[in-house]
Amino acid sequence: MSGAPVTGRPSRLNVGYGSWDLIWSFVHRVLVVNIGLAAANLPLLAALHLVDRPWRYPVFFGLLSLGIGPSLAAAFGYLRGADGDERAPAAELPRAYRRLFGRALLLWTPCVLLTAVAATDAYVLRHSALGLALVPLFAMAVLVAVGSGVAAMACLAYDAPRVRRRTLLAVSYAQVRRWPLGLLNLGLLAVALVLVNQAPLLGLAVVPGCVLSVVWRNFCSMAGTSSGPGAEGPGAEGPGAEAVG
Repeated sequence: MSGAPVTGRPSRLNVGYGSWDLIWSFVHRVLVVNIGLAAANLPLLAALHLVDRPWRYPVFFGLLSLGIGPSLAAAFGYLRGADGDERAPAAELPRAYRRLFGRALLLWTPCVLLTAVAATDAYVLRHSALGLALVPLFAMAVLVAVGSGVAAMACLAYDAPRVRRRTLLAVSYAQVRRWPLGLLNLGLLAVALVLVNQAPLLGLAVVPGCVLSVVWRNFCSMAGTSSGPGAEGPGAEGPGAEAVG
């Protein structure tokens, strides 16, 4: 017994309007975030393109890297606005940049300083007698500083009116307590940096927005589970706490 031959044109993939709208909304958010990050960090990107060995100029590139924090805060602020409006206007990102710039710079600067000091100490002591014991600690300090800095930028977008003086301590505690999500965020950011370094134009056009969208979702999960009963956000300290900025 032989089956009848299959004839006719192959069936096409039918995607509903809602699915296409969701896809294009995500593409729109990614493009807005990527363009905003590239524009805000244009001096740093230009310097990295022109200088062959940037690690030889730590002070210069350290100062340029201070602009990364406010741009991340603006990106997270835009992503938070896009949660309720799938096609949030691109103008929301520069508005978030202006609104959060001062507080973001205030929180980002100590993270950059800690990262620079710990990385420099690890490099200097790597061949010394104390290096075997201290280098892993310095490496851990770098990971905590970078993770806390990114989480602090997300905290500004998540709970900007309630950001407290101990926000960095709160997000550092959340990074340690929810370390699987923290390591996932750091791994995604590291992969993004590698891809952008290997293919700058294509990487900047695609990768940062996708990665930051995942990092933002992870932070929202961390913030929702790291706050104790009655806490009002990741930076909550209780009544009477003073706001940053």
